[in-house]
Amino acid sequence: MVERIWLDVPYSEKDQAKAAGARWDPAAKRWYAPRKGMTALEPWTAAPDVPGLLPGEDRTLGQGLFVDLVPSICWFTNVRSCVTPRDWERLRRMITRRAGMRCEACGAGEDRTAQRWLEAHERWVYEDAARVQRLKRLICLCTDCHTVTHYGYAQVRGLEAKAFAHLVKVTGMSRAEARRHIDMAFTVWDVRSATTWTLDLSILTDAGITLKRPPSAAKRPGVAKATLAAERGAPRPARARVDTGEIVARIAVERGIALSGAASASPQPVPGLGDQRNSH
Repeated sequence: MVERIWLDVPYSEKDQAKAAGARWDPAAKRWYAPRKGMTALEPWTAAPDVPGLLPGEDRTLGQGLFVDLVPSICWFTNVRSCVTPRDWERLRRMITRRAGMRCEACGAGEDRTAQRWLEAHERWVYEDAARVQRLKRLICLCTDCHTVTHYGYAQVRGLEAKAFAHLVKVTGMSRAEARRHIDMAFTVWDVRSATTWTLDLSILTDAGITLKRPPSAAKRPGVAKATLAAERGAPRPARARVDTGEIVARIAVERGIALSGAASASPQPVPGLGDQRNSH
């Protein structure tokens, strides 16, 4: 087999790369140049692979499947928003490859018919005294498991029953145990959302990933509000206000999912969350 001339093509640029002559290898799940000297493909020249273990990464952190909610002020300033699309593609490729193209929580592979994909999810540790939110692991999850981790998103999108059933199936919890687990996850989320955290992404920078400088801890709540307002086509709110519509929009942006106008404009009550509008 002829050695491939691999390319780094973000999903958002696949059409441009294809028009410039790139081809897709379905086995490797990666774009390549069919021959040398194709100058039109130079913008996607491959960078060196990301190491299979990031410096300081703990691949034992957060084993299995559980509801894993990110504090509300941290929306819009996650890892994906701090790296270029090409570097995110390099990270995603490393994460799925080292997982053997299987979900690290349930073992499932991709299934186009079932609309199940492999996605990158971040595991964080929270250092309360220093108010530091430190990235310690990147994990490969299938769409079903990833939906469970973002359980609030599942609720407002009408996927709670499916997410709940998947949580019970994969973990072996009873329904009562699963409910207690979900309630505790939202309690922890509520407490953490009251703290302003400073991002520590050193496991990426130490691996040679170039980051856009994350906003300072003091600016992150404002970034969340302003970005949300822009997403919804509304002026920046005068005061903090977190409702279920914001939860939908922010988690969707975090996951790179485009919301329909109807979904973002018509929030629904979130079972288990209560009324969040005046809690922060």
